[in-house]
Amino acid sequence: MNFLIRLSVTSSILLVAGLANAQVLQPATWSTSTSKQEVKVGEEVELIFQATIDKDWYLYSSDFDPDCGPTVTTFDFVPDPSYELVGGLRAINPIDKYDDVFECDVRIFKKHGEFRQAVKVLSNNLKLIGEYNYQVCSDVDGKCIPFDDEFDFSSLKIIASANAKSEAKPIVKEEINDPVKEEKQEEQVEKVETTLDSTDQAKSSKIEKYTSNEGPILDPNLIVETERDKSIIWFMIFAFVAGLAALLTPCVFPLIPMTVSFFTGQGKGKFQALLYGLSIILIYTIIGSAIAPLMGPETANHLSTEWIPNLIFFLVFVVFALSFFGLFDITLPSSLVNTMDKKADRGGMIGVFFMAFTLVLVSFSCTGPIVGSILVSSAGGEFVKPIAGMFAFSLAFAIPFTLFAFFPGWLSTLPKSGGWLNTVKVVLGFIELALAFKFLSIADQAFHWGILDRDINIAIWVVIFGLMGFYLLGKIRLPHDSPMEVISVPRLIMAIGTFTFVIYLIPGLWGAPLKALAGYLPPMYTHDFDIVSEKIDDDNYETCDEPMYADFLHLPHGLKGYFDYDQALACARAQNKPLFIDFTGHGCTNCREMEAVVWSHPEVLQILKEEYVIVALYVDDKTVLPEEQWYTSEYDNKVKKTIGKQNADLQIRRLNNNAQPFYILLGADEQVMVSPVAYDKDPQKFIEFLNTGIERYKELY
Repeated sequence: MNFLIRLSVTSSILLVAGLANAQVLQPATWSTSTSKQEVKVGEEVELIFQATIDKDWYLYSSDFDPDCGPTVTTFDFVPDPSYELVGGLRAINPIDKYDDVFECDVRIFKKHGEFRQAVKVLSNNLKLIGEYNYQVCSDVDGKCIPFDDEFDFSSLKIIASANAKSEAKPIVKEEINDPVKEEKQEEQVEKVETTLDSTDQAKSSKIEKYTSNEGPILDPNLIVETERDKSIIWFMIFAFVAGLAALLTPCVFPLIPMTVSFFTGQGKGKFQALLYGLSIILIYTIIGSAIAPLMGPETANHLSTEWIPNLIFFLVFVVFALSFFGLFDITLPSSLVNTMDKKADRGGMIGVFFMAFTLVLVSFSCTGPIVGSILVSSAGGEFVKPIAGMFAFSLAFAIPFTLFAFFPGWLSTLPKSGGWLNTVKVVLGFIELALAFKFLSIADQAFHWGILDRDINIAIWVVIFGLMGFYLLGKIRLPHDSPMEVISVPRLIMAIGTFTFVIYLIPGLWGAPLKALAGYLPPMYTHDFDIVSEKIDDDNYETCDEPMYADFLHLPHGLKGYFDYDQALACARAQNKPLFIDFTGHGCTNCREMEAVVWSHPEVLQILKEEYVIVALYVDDKTVLPEEQWYTSEYDNKVKKTIGKQNADLQIRRLNNNAQPFYILLGADEQVMVSPVAYDKDPQKFIEFLNTGIERYKELY
């Protein structure tokens, strides 16, 4: 009982910890050191950069293709005659990872990251400073955050040598004389100045009431705490239902009256019956606890993204399905079962525990595939998932045995064992086989085999669930099925539900989104024959003026909008529309996923097109602005020179948030009208968010 109390308290703590408000985060902290404490002029020394990364976060490395998408870690050294770089930057033991959104191989660090750069000291007066830029992301709640910071190794102790002056080699700064680049830069500056002039005119002529642009103003009352991740709760519900399903298998159902007869016939009390149920829960939870250390954040990330483990999981699920179909039985060695059975005869509390252990072993041929499926499904989750899954499964498994032991008269209400138990087992086999293709899909995308595109996966499911429907109607018989002259009403109802699901799947072969199954099917871009997708209509869809930076920044799905806050706000005031702010990034994986899953919804596209002025503020863009637009931030006292740093500073200073994606709905007076939203792949919630903003804007303006 104390164990259950501790487990409940632990679960409560984990759930409370899952409630997090989107505030300014610092998931990675840096420290610097050198390979030598002191160095002579002319000698080389390694600069060591070490990052400590929070749990459930990862840092992108520096040694993968920067054009892939995510932001690579870079170290920019300020040139000085007192040193020279030797070789390139080295990332120490990063982890390989396949990025599903950007469809490329990247390298990351979990928990700890390290980079090294060799330099040669050329002068006693060492001036070794610079800046590093990096991006960290979370697999838990979809946040991706770019950062930059400065480093300084000028305090490194230099030992002077007699010939130090002769050893020093001044660095000659290379000058690049490129008239084409200079001309393009001048054109860009002129374009920016012209656009700013037109923006100022629009602001002054259309809405004179609002003249200043200080940035978004967020009412603290609009900051609401949301549940960051409900996956564990839903997973426990899934495991509980699986436990109930396990009771309806041929290996388990007949054991219920046998077990209850043991307690009532031997005169054992209700305490022993309760202990029996708790022992079942304890045994399965111990199994989950043994698996849990293998399911930490690093392992979870590896298992959920790499092709080899997912291919193994696919094969495991297929084996389980074939076992349920009756091709073979998965059993434990008889010697182990007999040993546990003998220990159960000892009596007392120990005997009750081993009797529960015997039940677990005897029923393994039916429960093994279900338990295995739960553990495999938890592989992409957190440390607590295997424990929580086994607890929920065993709870459902133990409750009937305990209740019937308490109230043996209920046994008369149970249906008799028969062929229907094998039907339950076969149906579970069909479901296992269908779910197996989820894992094959991940492996297929990672290795680019091209064998399981979206339409192929849907076709396979149509066949699997079609066969399941015919099986329920008695048109197909498997080895352990009993002859059936008539179809029971429950089987008929299940067959109707199965064929309804098949009919729902069929339009997906021609591009229907099947959004209810989005998490189980390959992505839409793998679909070969798509006649459903719609393109946005450009008629009467205008912006106020030419968007700044539109030559290298873009919005998805043909949407038109801006990439500069002031210009977008001026247009929103001129058109008397609310402003939709998208804090995003080039290397933000979850931003792309939101655009692909949520923004692509026809109603979302229509609302964004007709009711809002859109501005995408890239927080990681490296484009350097003209010097007259630079400013020193009041937040960190650093000079903000680029588009990305100014946008990130705006988000932090005005909204107290630094994670992307982050969506804001703004009124003409720069007041945030409704609670901001972040990463949530539910289109309906996003539509409600947009519609609430429209209603609020009409009330206020």
